[in-house]
This record gives sequence, C-alpha cells and structure tokens, in this order.
Amino acid sequence: MNRRIFLQSMGLGLLGTALSSPAWSFDRQHRITIARLRYQGGNDDPRPGALRRLLQEVDKRTSIEVDTNIQEISPRREELFDYPMIYWTGDRGFEPFEDESIADLRTYLLAGGFLFIDSAEGLTDGPFMESVRRELNRVFPDRQLATLSRDHTVHESFYLIDRPVGRIDIAGNLQAIFEDDRAMVLLNANDLLGALARDTFGTWEYDVSPGGERQREMAFRLAINVVMYALTVDYKADQVHIPFILRRRRWRVD
Repeated sequence: MNRRIFLQSMGLGLLGTALSSPAWSFDRQHRITIARLRYQGGNDDPRPGALRRLLQEVDKRTSIEVDTNIQEISPRREELFDYPMIYWTGDRGFEPFEDESIADLRTYLLAGGFLFIDSAEGLTDGPFMESVRRELNRVFPDRQLATLSRDHTVHESFYLIDRPVGRIDIAGNLQAIFEDDRAMVLLNANDLLGALARDTFGTWEYDVSPGGERQREMAFRLAINVVMYALTVDYKADQVHIPFILRRRRWRVD
C-alpha cells in the first residue's frame, strides 16, 4: 500500500465512509488536485488563481495528471482526508481554529497528510506568520518548526533547487515539522504564489524581487517540487517517477 492509498483509507476508515473521493480516485480519473484551507478572520485567498496556475504547470512539466479545480476546505476531518496536499496561505492575522479542527489537522498530518503554508505578507514574523505559529503549536505542542536543510528531498524531488524563493527572497530556507524523516508541514515566508499569479489577461500580477524573471522561474520550480514531494515523500523510493525525473535532469539549476 503506497502513501496516497494509505492516507485515504486511514481517513475514510476513521469516518466510516466509502472509497469514493474523486480527488483521490486514480482508477477513475487519474488526476490529483490541491485543496486550499479556509479559515475565519483573515484573508485565506490573497493570490486568487495562482494555485490553478501552479497545477497547470505541474500538468505541463511533469508526468502527473491534475485536476485544476481548486477546492476550498475547512480544517475538518471529513474534508482533509480527500487531498494529499493542503495549501494554507494568507497575508494577515486570523482567529484561532476550533479545538476540533486542531485535532483533525493533527490526525490528518500524522496519518500521512501534507500541509504547505505560504505567507503573502512579505514578512518573516508578521501577523499571519504569528497566527500560523500559534496554531501549529496547538496542533503539535511537542514539536517545533525546524529549518529544512538544503539537501532535503524537497529541493531535488523534480528540479534541483539551491535556494527556495518566491515573489520575494527574505527567508533563505523553508521551515518544517517532521514525523521521523517525513516533513508533514512546510512553512514558506517568500510568497510563492505571488510569483505565480497572473491576472485575467495573462499578465503577471506582481513584480519579483530581487531576482526578476529568473527568480520567478525558480519559484515555479520550487512549487512543482513541493507538489512532487507531497505525492511521493521521497522520490528515490517511488520507482514509478525515477525514469521520468532522470530524463528531466536537463532542467538542472545552473
């Protein structure tokens, strides 16, 4: 049983429901998607359309088939377990989650789920990041955020990444919460979706600083790596992707 199937069966077993989720059913639709976390008291979608853009790039650049319809979900068990990756973003502080949501997030993550947190506020310690750390301390009071090493699989799951960047470059590393060697939570302060966002006319919505268009491309590469990691955890142990990844080594970071 691979991680994707285990996560679904774990969640559905806890809920006592049938194996019918369209987001996870590879036999029926052969597509994956990402859910965006919805919460109260803040701005849970500061970069509208950017997650769809990310999935379009995943579809174009990798062997993964995607569903670009982004789902908005609350941090509750009956929704979390339908998705291999949950995206949590914002640009301001927000209200504390309900106790039940904290417990459900803990269950989801320990069962194999993956949470990527992306701050759009342009600060490493702004109100959004403070609110996130507050909630993570409730989810895992016995685990602390740690710096993700540059040799971690996230930096090489598809592209080779020297430094994680986004719309800005104010944090030189991602932060993570681990279960053994698996990163259950990744925290990014560089506004990754800000580098990916386009308006309805296809124009980039935000300038990328300080590295310009090269930095924007590196943000796309990091975003794709994160999705690949969410699906495989360690691509070296997921044999189905190895030939494809090796063929793509021409995209190695120069």
